[in-house]
Amino acid sequence: MANQSTSHPILCASFNQDNSCFAIGTRDGFKIFDCNTGRLLYERVVGAFVIVEMLYSSSLLAIVGAGEQPSLSPRRLCLFNTTSGTALRELNFLTSILAVRINRKRLVVVLLEKTFIYDINSLEIKDTIDTVPNLKGLCAFSASLDGPFLALPASTVKGSVLVYNAIDLHSHCEIDAHRAPLAAMVFSSNGMYIATASEQGTIIRVHLVSEATKSYSFRRGTYPSTIFSLAFGPSADLPDILLATSSSGSTHVFSLGFDLNQRSRKSSSFLGSLMPGSVSDALDPAHHRVFHHAFPAGVRSNAVVRRIDKVSDTSIPGPMALRATISVITSGGYFQEYGFRINHKNEASWTLEHEFNLLTATAEIGSN
Repeated sequence: MANQSTSHPILCASFNQDNSCFAIGTRDGFKIFDCNTGRLLYERVVGAFVIVEMLYSSSLLAIVGAGEQPSLSPRRLCLFNTTSGTALRELNFLTSILAVRINRKRLVVVLLEKTFIYDINSLEIKDTIDTVPNLKGLCAFSASLDGPFLALPASTVKGSVLVYNAIDLHSHCEIDAHRAPLAAMVFSSNGMYIATASEQGTIIRVHLVSEATKSYSFRRGTYPSTIFSLAFGPSADLPDILLATSSSGSTHVFSLGFDLNQRSRKSSSFLGSLMPGSVSDALDPAHHRVFHHAFPAGVRSNAVVRRIDKVSDTSIPGPMALRATISVITSGGYFQEYGFRINHKNEASWTLEHEFNLLTATAEIGSN
């Protein structure tokens, strides 16, 4: 999530690869928080930042300034050590850096028409990808080394996705996901699936990356809306749910493997256990839950599913019960944690469990 509007105090916000921590950039500096406790772990007040990316819970940060002072140029990437409080390396580019992504092997830097892939340890350039103009710096990068995929827009007129293997350094496939240009995309934690939304924001699609085939289509709504963030639930295989936040102020939860677990008993085939019986299955409202007015309309948000717990009661027919922990950062300066539940009757409920102001947080915040 990046937002340079002066009307919002948070310029950028991102969760780390396992969603245990998150970082925000403001006009004053940047902060790192623990997701479980809400505790402020690190703060540096040196000027405005538009990109702050973590590498899991390590001391390494990739940071990019907003350009409000010469030392914080938007064309300069700084690899920063929070333990020593010093810059480890700086990389300078000819144009503004629009996005940065990291995993344990690769550093990805997205510019308007080029994307650079570096070895994270040596900072050797491994590859340079020429792209279509990518004004929003849209990209998705898998943290998994078993599915080390990078996704970039492949067109400015339709929602095509270039999927690139960032370890073996070759194009994997191109997916025609939407008729309208892309607005959001994300990989599942294992890199097996990619979810996408277009600028229309009415349909969200999920593709199986290995085959470049569509597995699900979900209708978010009838009227256009900007999708601010997409996130899969944590899973070693097929995720249970897909989460989306939109400019309408709503949070959407779509059921994937959770509801399909029951249907898979009717099919002995491998694909039958992974895919809906038909497109209408995925468009069924029973697979879509909406939390309206989760945050003010128009306020950018970044949400993730941090944990999923399931309870099976074999004495009750129907789906097993599910509880998900969902964390949300808004550009208005708030962190919210919700408990999302689906009971054995397939009824859904939301509970706001924690909320605090990110801008006033101090090291003594504890677990507000």
